[in-house]
Amino acid sequence: MKIGLLQYSPVWEDKEANKQKILSFVEKTEEKIDLLILPEMSLTGFTMNSEQFAEGIGGDTFRFFSALAQEKSFDVFVGIIERGKQKPFNTLLHINSKGNLIKLYRKVHPFSYSKENLFYNAGSKPVTTKIKKNLIGLSICYDLRFPELYRKYAKKHVHLIVDIANWPDTRIEHWRTLLKARAIENQCYVAGVNRVGDDPKLHYNGCTSFYDPMGNLLAEVVEEEKLLIVEMNKNYVNEVREKFPFLDDMKMI
Repeated sequence: MKIGLLQYSPVWEDKEANKQKILSFVEKTEEKIDLLILPEMSLTGFTMNSEQFAEGIGGDTFRFFSALAQEKSFDVFVGIIERGKQKPFNTLLHINSKGNLIKLYRKVHPFSYSKENLFYNAGSKPVTTKIKKNLIGLSICYDLRFPELYRKYAKKHVHLIVDIANWPDTRIEHWRTLLKARAIENQCYVAGVNRVGDDPKLHYNGCTSFYDPMGNLLAEVVEEEKLLIVEMNKNYVNEVREKFPFLDDMKMI
């Protein structure tokens, strides 16, 4: 399965400008992909103005990416601010190549250090989805620091873990190390899709990256806007797990 990891610098809180920027990357890409993955809060940046930008799961952002998915015949993972009954959710949508909503994942761990928990509700459960028989575990940014979530995905024998993020450069070595650790301990591919550029408070250098089930870094892009195209092979995941059957010894205590 070929995957496009789109690292870009979103225009702060400007959904329309970011739609055009995303289109510019997709339109100039000649290589066929099966899945496009965008960073967390894809059209706004990591804003705490959650009520202002909240929308329903079938709202404008969904409709835009649904049309794009159908036009380009690929699946999309996109981050939105989802309207909730009390507070919005920081949510990842999986839209398939026919433009249908397949799954949604709500960030289980709001980033309390930046007071995200004051403006967003926490999700309550892990979520897996599937593309072409590839089983995928979903997560968002700060979730990466909590391996308990990913062990649940390992128990389901996912082939790929995805983390979409707005992870600043001041802690970027944590990002790199944790992505690699999640790949090694769960014996699967890991795709981390981050942003670049600046928001009103922070700088981001990206380091969008792709690791294999042995923890090898297969691709990375730093400090530039780029659609990074990578390829995964679920058969290799199975081979690694058969050769090194470490997951068989896992105890959820």
